[in-house]
Amino acid sequence: MTGTPFASPAAHSPEDFDARITLKDGTSHYGYSFGFRKAIAGEVVFNTAMSGYPESLTDPSYQGQILVLTYPLIGNYGVPPMVRENGLLKYYEAEKIHISGLIISEYSFESSHWNAWNKLSNWLIENQIPAIGGVDSRAITKMLREKGSMQGVIEFPGQKIDFADPNTQNLVAQVSTREVITYGNGKHKIILVDCGVKYNIIRKLLERDTTVIRVPWDYDYSKIEYDGLFISNGPGDPKQCTTTIENISKSMQDERPIFGICLGNQLMGLAAGGDTYKLKYGHRSHNQPVLLKGTNRCFITSQNHGYATLSESLNDQWEELFVNINDNTNEGIKHKSKPFFSTQFHPEASSGPTDTDFLFDEFIDMIEGKKQSFKS
Repeated sequence: MTGTPFASPAAHSPEDFDARITLKDGTSHYGYSFGFRKAIAGEVVFNTAMSGYPESLTDPSYQGQILVLTYPLIGNYGVPPMVRENGLLKYYEAEKIHISGLIISEYSFESSHWNAWNKLSNWLIENQIPAIGGVDSRAITKMLREKGSMQGVIEFPGQKIDFADPNTQNLVAQVSTREVITYGNGKHKIILVDCGVKYNIIRKLLERDTTVIRVPWDYDYSKIEYDGLFISNGPGDPKQCTTTIENISKSMQDERPIFGICLGNQLMGLAAGGDTYKLKYGHRSHNQPVLLKGTNRCFITSQNHGYATLSESLNDQWEELFVNINDNTNEGIKHKSKPFFSTQFHPEASSGPTDTDFLFDEFIDMIEGKKQSFKS
């Protein structure tokens, strides 16, 4: 059943709750439902961004996760219309919502914005996504920072569900395209390996006179003529994508440029013989500072990932390209002689800062045979 969202911001007591989230350590938080009333399980993670919830909720990298937003007021600008441009939803990052559930401090039942088409609550209900407001989202965030991301369940009166770890599944297979799709008609032919690609990545490529051929995560693209290879973002443990890793490794035998983003960074690291590991609570925000190695240039970046590349596991043909200033984790790698590079952050942002948008130009420059510098 859907029902009407509970209108009071006051959290209920355990004896008479409207909705609750319970973490695997036994901690429960009670609140009111403003989404679909369905018990779900997932990995609980947090995002500290101040805006951009339509983009975040449709980001395939959140597949299997219960998202906690730390910004205290959510829903005040509604959600944008479902209009298309170049075959893609213009204001979203995928065709549907990918989070399993949403946890916030306060839901704005009134929304006002020039581009508001629907209320967030209505959109969540239509997509059968549970959501709880009236929760101390920052208390949950502090706990996750101390103990690490953990499993959780959203439950309602009369509805119970067991904990489940989505990272034991191949989440990429759940979100990847199941068919080959072509966008644009530009002079540079790009194979895009879809591991859960955000639409803004495709938009950024199309802006640069490209033809983008989007293929499934496990597709053998070796028979296709192309100028550059792109490995997308996506959810979960990169080691689940064994076929993708094998295909990338084969592609590294020739000289055609390769660019990877987020999960693409981890997959390239694995294909190069390196290793990856799970971060304690991941990076999910619009304000992660990264340093371009060998320079004093710092960029503010948008990020959404729970795993990272172990840079010291790479052989001497590779080097770090970017590093995270907060915790010194790897934020990108590059080959020392071939035109291969990747970033752990999102240069296409959406939402977030666009400081590193120039990396798409670097990729096109490599395809056109221009000098690889990253210092310009």
